[in-house]
Amino acid sequence: MKEKPVLFIDSGIGGIPYCRDFLKNNQQESVFYLADKKNFPYGPRDKEEIASILVSLMEEFLKKTEPKITVLACNTATISAINALRENFPQIPFVGTVPALKPAAISCGNGKVGILATERTIEELDSLDLTDKYCEITGIAAPELVEFVEKKFDAANGSEKKEIVKKYINKFRGENVNTLVLGCTHFLYLLEEFQNEASPSIIVFDSIAGITKRIEYLLDKNNLRAGKNSKAEYKFLLTGSKMEDPLWRARALKMGFELFYFDEP
Repeated sequence: MKEKPVLFIDSGIGGIPYCRDFLKNNQQESVFYLADKKNFPYGPRDKEEIASILVSLMEEFLKKTEPKITVLACNTATISAINALRENFPQIPFVGTVPALKPAAISCGNGKVGILATERTIEELDSLDLTDKYCEITGIAAPELVEFVEKKFDAANGSEKKEIVKKYINKFRGENVNTLVLGCTHFLYLLEEFQNEASPSIIVFDSIAGITKRIEYLLDKNNLRAGKNSKAEYKFLLTGSKMEDPLWRARALKMGFELFYFDEP
């Protein structure tokens, strides 16, 4: 089991920053990244549909190999499906990513926290026990920002990135928030732009470091660490069309991963 991979799942490229952060100090571990391009984006879908998609995805993955830990590197997937996945696959430890509202609330001087996320995450905020009841939360859904990162980020210049981020920062400033949570993993590609535009009046929070620590904790707790002499495999799995896609191959290559089409036998 120690030689099995750690699996990261996202609807697209949003989970890659989590994957990269984990690999910084865990290069001996085999890591598979599964991008569910076929069902992108998750945000507009209802909770039950997302759960069904991810349970089916895990069933197909298990026909190929069993991961020792699975990371839902997507806030929407975590909120919608982590309970269903844990119920259906009790033998697999699942790590979810949720908006970093608790640390943002602790640091929030005036009691106003902003969260930028998908439609599904914003709709589920009231049902999440992520902060205390005294913290006022302003949520803004940004589906077009998810699309920008997934489809335009690679070719976008600095000015384009700055302008799309500035629009949202201005909205949150208008709501007088002073801490901002990036509640969608896709937005982490623009973390530097958000920090620059938000400074000094708004502090930006993300959950990357916390997720890496959680994975490492589970590896140690369950004695799942790969040996120092293990031959690590890095695979980038893509659902959907089997047609050659230079953009996705370039993304995999940039990570140092080999690209495979998940739907192939």
